[in-house]
Amino acid sequence: MPKITAAVCSYNRAQRLPALIRALRAQPCAIDYEILIVENNCTDNTHEVLLGLQQEPGPALLMVNEPRQGISHARNRALEECLDSDYMLFMDDDELPCDRLIQTALDTFATTDALCVGGKVQVDFANLDRPGWLEDNLLGFLAQVDHDQHLFRIEHKKTPVWTANVAYDMRIFRDNPDLRFDIRYNRAGDGVGGGEDVLMFEALLKRGIATYYQPQMSVLHAVDAWKLKRGYFLRLHFVAGKKYGRYEIPELQGPVFGAPWFMVWHFFRHSLLALAMLAANKPGRIRQAMNAAHSLGSIWGKMTPQEKQ
Repeated sequence: MPKITAAVCSYNRAQRLPALIRALRAQPCAIDYEILIVENNCTDNTHEVLLGLQQEPGPALLMVNEPRQGISHARNRALEECLDSDYMLFMDDDELPCDRLIQTALDTFATTDALCVGGKVQVDFANLDRPGWLEDNLLGFLAQVDHDQHLFRIEHKKTPVWTANVAYDMRIFRDNPDLRFDIRYNRAGDGVGGGEDVLMFEALLKRGIATYYQPQMSVLHAVDAWKLKRGYFLRLHFVAGKKYGRYEIPELQGPVFGAPWFMVWHFFRHSLLALAMLAANKPGRIRQAMNAAHSLGSIWGKMTPQEKQ
């Protein structure tokens, strides 16, 4: 009988965990499964809440603490804890699973050549007012994934799946001990940024690991109110740009504080276009401002030394 573990990395979201764990325990599934919570140095009452939830009926609830702060460390700890499982399903601690999430993942593994299956992530605005400026093309930066109504094998980076809702055949990680979440793209505590799941997704594609999108595998993703601010989107892209400039741009030196001219040109071009679109109140203006923030961040990242990990 195959073994599957539903894994959640958590930091200071004690108030959300009861609903999430009870929803996971209510999942209909043809085989037994377990739930793993990776605590990442929580400073709230997460541990006490989990101890109480362990006493409730349903699939076993396991918990471990990862002392190294940040999502990359927590995800890698989850992988290590689940190496003896046949399958592992990642969710986030601000989500709720829709019906048959686990069973749908198992069915997809059984009926395709998939080694990785990602599903739909729906942003939940039930208790929030969606700002008028928040266009559909920005929802992906709140982790929304909604590619199609049909199952398909992913062949291109344009249709990503994220760790907000993804299941792995754990042979991927047993057979590839070097394949782990990149700690350079760590996001610690309440910080902004990350990118570790982007790099993992791209690494799977590059290695030819069969990755599928399954729309029937769905989660509902709650959004913190502070993320529904323009500043959040700009800061998110500035941080992403810093990491891009620091880790992805070749070792080129330039005349502007060490940044090559092309990076400076990109920043001014994106900035002027963003200002023009903002002045004209054109659709896409926030997305263009995000491009400018990313360009500025890449210059900043190029100027600053790499951080010790």
